[in-house]
Amino acid sequence: MTALPSPDVRRAPAAGRGRKPAPGRKPPPVRKPPRGRKAVLGLSGRYLTLCLMLVVMLGPIVWQFLTSLKGRGEDVYGGVLPSRPTLDNYVRVAESFPLLHYVGNTLIVAALAVTSNCVFAAMGGYALSRAGWRGRRVVFTVLVATLMFPFESVMISMFLTVRSMGLVDTLVGVWLPGAVSVLNLMIMRAAFLAVPKEVEEAAVLDGADEWQRFTKVFVPAAKGALAVVCLTSFMGAWDDFLWPLIVLTNSDHYTLQLGLKSLAGATTVNDQRLIAAGAMAALIPMMALFFALQRFFFKGVGEGALKT
Repeated sequence: MTALPSPDVRRAPAAGRGRKPAPGRKPPPVRKPPRGRKAVLGLSGRYLTLCLMLVVMLGPIVWQFLTSLKGRGEDVYGGVLPSRPTLDNYVRVAESFPLLHYVGNTLIVAALAVTSNCVFAAMGGYALSRAGWRGRRVVFTVLVATLMFPFESVMISMFLTVRSMGLVDTLVGVWLPGAVSVLNLMIMRAAFLAVPKEVEEAAVLDGADEWQRFTKVFVPAAKGALAVVCLTSFMGAWDDFLWPLIVLTNSDHYTLQLGLKSLAGATTVNDQRLIAAGAMAALIPMMALFFALQRFFFKGVGEGALKT
């Protein structure tokens, strides 16, 4: 007898396997496994650490601001909140010493520092990242090695150099040592290294020369890094105290930080409320600049991350 052909029997899919949800129906939600106790404790520890760091960093600024709002009859250390907030301390600061004159001197130094750092750091960063010349790695290594020397170890030689140039007691002498920072140069170099080579090759095929590639391709691609350089240069010039103290002798050339020092040391106005008001007046422009550039700043931090 000839065997009959067996029918084509296909195995039915197991329940729940290979089935697609009916049209119009959402698939059942997938339950996430509950977090372990260690994960919750670790996350809580992180947030607690961040809160403590926030209190440590912002606490003095908040206390200083509240102190500047206290009246003459209030005890500075008696309580945190002022009983009757007033702006009289800011008016007294403006009348006690030439605040606007010191702010103008500081703005001149800061403007020079921002301009020179943006220009020279961008040009130097491009030369160390894209320009093909021998020895650029050695030069970059030497520049990075200079960061190991603290300012106190070179300030005497810097002062002798500035004095030999006849720039003592001038705002140019205050600005010149900080005309370009190695850290800003490293930021721009890393930002230029992040630009794909294909972009540069496309610019070369379009007939762009070296200067056109630098100004029209690389600089626009590193706007965030330039914002970081601008902000750090402004902060460095605005907050600098030791170098202006060494170079400047005439009070007409004082920067804002030296002016605040003279305000704190004056016997006639030795008032913590006035000092707090002056410090807040010095902090306001820097905060305004940061809030104006914060979008580019956080973008530039990613662009200027150091590459190995």
